[in-house]
Amino acid sequence: MRKARILLLDAAPGELMARELDRLLGHGLEITLNLRRVTDHTGTRETWGDRVEFTDFDAFDESALTAATVRGAEGYDALKSRAGVPLRARFLAAATDPALARPLRVIGRAGAGFDHVELPAAARHGVTVTHTPGSNAGAVAEFALAQLLALTRDLPAHNATAHRGVWRAPAAPAAQLSELTLGIAGLGRTGSALAERAAALGMDVQGLSRQHRAGTPPARPVRSLTALLTTSDVVSLHLPLTGETRGMIGRAELASMRPGSILLNTARGGIVDEQALADALRDPGHPLAAAAVDTFAREHAAFASPLFGLPNALLTPHVAGMTRSAMSTAALHCADHIAALLGGRPEGVPVVSA
Repeated sequence: MRKARILLLDAAPGELMARELDRLLGHGLEITLNLRRVTDHTGTRETWGDRVEFTDFDAFDESALTAATVRGAEGYDALKSRAGVPLRARFLAAATDPALARPLRVIGRAGAGFDHVELPAAARHGVTVTHTPGSNAGAVAEFALAQLLALTRDLPAHNATAHRGVWRAPAAPAAQLSELTLGIAGLGRTGSALAERAAALGMDVQGLSRQHRAGTPPARPVRSLTALLTTSDVVSLHLPLTGETRGMIGRAELASMRPGSILLNTARGGIVDEQALADALRDPGHPLAAAAVDTFAREHAAFASPLFGLPNALLTPHVAGMTRSAMSTAALHCADHIAALLGGRPEGVPVVSA
């Protein structure tokens, strides 16, 4: 029986790549590694050249991705992505062409999100999609807490003025966390992890669950998004990007927030209308005082946002989940999930359906 072949669109970074490759090889998979996001091409080739094949292309260029995947009518049994390379209907049709020696069967995401895959098209073409829910929940919760602390204590502004040699005292004393109410939209693994951390620091925590559950301790349940926005000093988003959540935070929602409030988004860029958010932050009379954004509608090579240049917008390049522990867990679990699905062992593997 021939070995299944996998294309790694983007390997785990740095020293974690060796662990990921070893895990995949240990499962008996043949690997082609895309070097585009690998820092040390020469060292990687020298270390892994006798066990791994290599390619080098921009996975965010669909034509390049398709050409590399089809590769002379050969194809791949599985693809693995970390950075959320878009895998849309046209690509999926090409990658699953029956004329290929290895039509695509499995897509693995080393991370919780799966909105980069056009799920109905994957289902039509018989491609199973797996991911690693919860692998970065603690990392993202910590990052959201860091955003919260940075903005409630105005750290970016103090840092900027101190670097200019200006001794700037706050115009008014900042509120302590114990004086603030944190509203969490989405009480899954990450939202619950943030609730626990924030409550431990003395915050009053309330949350909105998509399933309208009774709430996840220590978050007090609220019944609607409007109730969450109008009664929270800080709102943190922890929802997947779906048809229901796309654009759920727009002009009306932002205008309903408490005066002096803060918005945190470590979920998905499409959940928030970035232009509406930018307009709100430019308006000194708007109730929203500041926002911290880690995820954007346009990312990677296409990165652009109307939030650029706004001093009350704390922007980071989708790094909330990038800790050693989280990325190692995601990479290794993703490798295990892909191998299990390719081997006809789906029991216990998280699979995403359309």
